[in-house]
Amino acid sequence: MLQSEIKSSFVELGNFLRQFSLEKNTKENSVLQNDLFYDDFISLIELSQSHNGWFTPEQVYFSIQSWGNALTETDLNHWLSSYDFSKITPKKIGLILAGNIPLVGFHDFLSVLISGHDVLVKTSSSDQHLLKFLAKYLIAIQPELNSKITFVEGKLEGFDAVIATGSNNTARYFEYYFKGKPSIIRKNRNSVAVLNGTETHEELVGLGEDIFRYFGLGCRNVSKLFVPKDYNFEAFFKAMFEYSEIIQYEKYANNYDYNKAVFLMSNFQLLDNEFLTIKEDTSYSSPISSIFYEFYDSLEEVKSRLSNDTDQIQCIVSKDLIENSIVFGQTQQPKLWDYADNEDTLAFLSKI
Repeated sequence: MLQSEIKSSFVELGNFLRQFSLEKNTKENSVLQNDLFYDDFISLIELSQSHNGWFTPEQVYFSIQSWGNALTETDLNHWLSSYDFSKITPKKIGLILAGNIPLVGFHDFLSVLISGHDVLVKTSSSDQHLLKFLAKYLIAIQPELNSKITFVEGKLEGFDAVIATGSNNTARYFEYYFKGKPSIIRKNRNSVAVLNGTETHEELVGLGEDIFRYFGLGCRNVSKLFVPKDYNFEAFFKAMFEYSEIIQYEKYANNYDYNKAVFLMSNFQLLDNEFLTIKEDTSYSSPISSIFYEFYDSLEEVKSRLSNDTDQIQCIVSKDLIENSIVFGQTQQPKLWDYADNEDTLAFLSKI
């Protein structure tokens, strides 16, 4: 099957996904297979929260829009221009997917197919339905993909290479179990923001997007702040107030109450705005509804720290304070060429 045919299928999927948004779903007559899939997809979006309480319509629509915007012919061509898959002999690539945010494993799924390989997918129990639906749409567009896509319910077997995502604990199991196969094993990572006190209100509101999108469950969510000595959090809290409605979601509110109680019983000093707690802590991974912070004396000190901890960091957000950092509000809208863990998935797949 030609790569151009597979790419064309994903372009059509992008056209399909761009019809859906939280504000308004708009059915376009030009989109292929709409009669079969449009209404069913709306129903699936509405049911997603019953499958996973964190998958509210707002979060699912955001993920769908992000992928719709990414799956354009222009971006796909730009992404693929650095690779040559003309000599690929199709292999079976196993995927073990996480389920922390909607469609979190879609990039791996796309990468395997666009590189010419076959995919064996073991979804997370937390996100079993969305990717399967999109796979059915792709197969309806290009029936030859049916033989290249398999969803596995039980043990993952018969693969030539594997891409597995999990916690640091499960990663050790993956590394042992898959040690005889080419693999990418992804572990826990977190994202940080480096502030210097000159950030505008709009930039800090953007930081709130990086913190609260997907309720903070993604590895691209900011969970830690580096701030200068004597940093005044007043402007930060004022900007965060834009997201105060998040406490209306029961699962988030339960986590806020629980984690705040744990902190207080441990006599930790907290800053609190009734929906987010701020705690001074050297760790990168903060609980849901909480952000850790750490003071710094110089930016060189922060740069050195982040350089030493590269294997724990997914994204760095700043106002051009750190090289290659992301602008505020953009961590959850990566481009196709922004690889998880900075590991080039297509380069890996091209060498198998």
